[in-house]
Amino acid sequence: MKFFLDTANIEEIRNAAEYGLIDGVTTNPSLVSKEKRPFKDVLLEIARIVDGPISAEVVSTDAAGIVREAYELAGLHNNIVIKIPMIKEGMKALKQLSADGIRTNVTLIFSCNQALIAAKLGATYISPFVGRFDDISEVGMDLVADIARIFSNYQFPTQILVASCRNPLHIREAALSGAHIATMPFTVLEQLLKHPLTDIGLARFLKDWEKVPKTV
Repeated sequence: MKFFLDTANIEEIRNAAEYGLIDGVTTNPSLVSKEKRPFKDVLLEIARIVDGPISAEVVSTDAAGIVREAYELAGLHNNIVIKIPMIKEGMKALKQLSADGIRTNVTLIFSCNQALIAAKLGATYISPFVGRFDDISEVGMDLVADIARIFSNYQFPTQILVASCRNPLHIREAALSGAHIATMPFTVLEQLLKHPLTDIGLARFLKDWEKVPKTV
């Protein structure tokens, strides 16, 4: 399973890269707006740090505009993946971009039917949003499991990129469901490394080590 970092913050990406766990990065307009920097500059700096897929989202809502933006962004770096919203015009654009060999990530997926449509049109990745689904009293990870079953039934090459992961449980459930990728904030990545019994065990080992006679 691959880990992507869901951020446009360069400091967070540098820190996460030190672990050697980050396989890619996902961004969106909300994350980019926090950085107060030109979008393309941010993308190019991320590409210098992480050698993996970098999702860059279009903001056009018409097919022609989406295609135009897609080519501009894809031309920046080989690792750029075009993030397209699950809307009718987005799917028109997806059909053309798939035919042209442009890698895509269809975002804001909230149903199996949406995921199925994106896969049929050749999306490289689809992004079901589990956290936002949980917010409306639905079980986001059930959606991921259902999509994984459908994709397996028909051998779609489209990869499931679980988005809106808000805690370590989301990551565990994504892995158990057979999702290919989970994207997460830096805080969640750090939480994956921690367990209270690990801290207790290490403290005990170090305390006992103090009792070991030291050579003179």
